[in-house]
Amino acid sequence: MSLEVKEKTQVRVVFLGAAGVGKTALIRRFLQDTFEPKHRRTVEELHIKEYDIGGVKVTVEILDTSGSYSFPAMRKLSIQNSDAFALVYAVDDPESLEAVKSLRDEILEIKGDKYTPIVVVGNKVDREEERQVSGEDVLTTVELDWNNSYLEASAKENSNVVEVFKELLQQANLPSRLSPALRRRRETFPKDTNFRPPMNKTNSCSVCKGV
Repeated sequence: MSLEVKEKTQVRVVFLGAAGVGKTALIRRFLQDTFEPKHRRTVEELHIKEYDIGGVKVTVEILDTSGSYSFPAMRKLSIQNSDAFALVYAVDDPESLEAVKSLRDEILEIKGDKYTPIVVVGNKVDREEERQVSGEDVLTTVELDWNNSYLEASAKENSNVVEVFKELLQQANLPSRLSPALRRRRETFPKDTNFRPPMNKTNSCSVCKGV
């Protein structure tokens, strides 16, 4: 009996976290390589990317969620239907880290699997002077106590953004051959569609335009 894990050709990753931590900014930076400093409230928005890797079509669904806790049923459904999770907090906002802890507990309860792929992302490292959360402390908790992955990133400065997605997709058992494609995402793979229009954004295709 083989213990080899079969690589997937379709995966959904979901970004969860408190409002204003930069979930949409990270996704926008990855998809379009742009940064919008003004915060805009998100309810839920799904992006679909298709890659051709050695003749095999690989579909990546990226779900952007609300930072509000006014939609518990929607959040539960998002967790149930997703394969890997980015839990985002802002390094200048300790309360947003507490939200990550609660979200992780909720994910493990809903999924019923302690090995669920989870990457904790400390965003906004460009605000180092305003930092209120120790990266070393979070790293210890996430990697040693939780047995999850941890990365710090900056959507504004495009620091570690691709690495966040790479870690998520590798944990979700997408082909390792996808990694170079992530770095060539805009030039080589233009197919990008919004599956569901955002409910509280001014332009439903703003993230995808120009990709």
